[in-house]
Amino acid sequence: MMHETPHQPLAIVGIGCAFPGARGPDEFWQLLCEGRDAIREVPPERFDITTYYDPVLGKPGKIVTKCGGFIDGIDQFEPSFFGISPREAENMDPQQRLLLEVTWESIEDAGLTRRELSGSTAGVFIGMSSADYSALQLNTHDSAVMDVYTLGGTARSILAGRISHAFDLKGPSVALDTACSSALVAVHLACESIWHGGCDLAFAGGVNMILTPEPWAVLSLARIISPEGRARVFDANANGFVRGEGAGVVVLKPLQKAQADGDSIYAVIRGSAINNDGRNSSVMTPNQEAQEAVLRAAYRHAGIAPGDVQYVEAHGTGTSVGDPIEARALGAVMAEGRRPGAPCIIGSAKTNIGHLEAAAGVAGLIKVVLSLRHGAIPAHLHFRNPSPH
Repeated sequence: MMHETPHQPLAIVGIGCAFPGARGPDEFWQLLCEGRDAIREVPPERFDITTYYDPVLGKPGKIVTKCGGFIDGIDQFEPSFFGISPREAENMDPQQRLLLEVTWESIEDAGLTRRELSGSTAGVFIGMSSADYSALQLNTHDSAVMDVYTLGGTARSILAGRISHAFDLKGPSVALDTACSSALVAVHLACESIWHGGCDLAFAGGVNMILTPEPWAVLSLARIISPEGRARVFDANANGFVRGEGAGVVVLKPLQKAQADGDSIYAVIRGSAINNDGRNSSVMTPNQEAQEAVLRAAYRHAGIAPGDVQYVEAHGTGTSVGDPIEARALGAVMAEGRRPGAPCIIGSAKTNIGHLEAAAGVAGLIKVVLSLRHGAIPAHLHFRNPSPH
């Protein structure tokens, strides 16, 4: 049995989220428990999918599916609540607006107030990767649509800075892009900051939004998008991932402080780890040895034996290459010291809401947190026959 490491566990005391088919943790939990698939056809207000759709794989400029995971009301925002003028709001990336909203929801959920946050050293750590709105703004070739707010409205760094500014938070403020791991790396860095004294409270999460067809067309050309729009994670018929959008933020603070303050605690983070594949067969191909190494590092840091873990929320995208590598890595590590008859269950929220890319990790984290609170594991959808790989 491994011994707990000396750093203090961190409590998750608040959640704010907006995912396909669900606004807030209660609606998200209901969606998961009902086994709902929130994937639908591209809303017409985004772009005309019929112009780009082509079911034949490998056609440049074409999207092989009509479906993805979308949230409603991205054009609706109350700027005055956050001290923002209507003119400035018009130039803000919807990702900035959505993050402000879900961060405020996490503040309310944690029982915090603007007054106690103002001037505090609370940190903000946000994962992101898409820049669709920036492309829309800068590719109009019409300088008349740009003004003094255009740069701040589209700058990636402002995704975190906007939150710090709105609530007068003086701790670290970081926007980062590590592709699909962005939100979880943000959570990791938030934990590290608290453990090392950089802040005593942190907001961590990620955001993703689908506004233009071009990135989707490139992903279709790479043949990693599911034509049918179903994430068949770990299934023999897995044929690609389903794009999704949304945002999620969790509020972190030291467990002892949360207990002393009488906070409602969702769950506890005992440790975390990050790494990289290094040189691999390609820059986008996952590496099993690296995945095993980061799992072992995380459990070692947490002081938890892998064999004692009962559930893992997997990355699980639905690709025929990545999923088997992840499953084999999990199988190798989670089997260590495991007692007979004590299974480790795995699942993926992507089967419900699609792959939220930079926000995918926080969606999975929130799913696990809610599972712990409710003492139940929601169904993993679209799984019929295990992948032979």
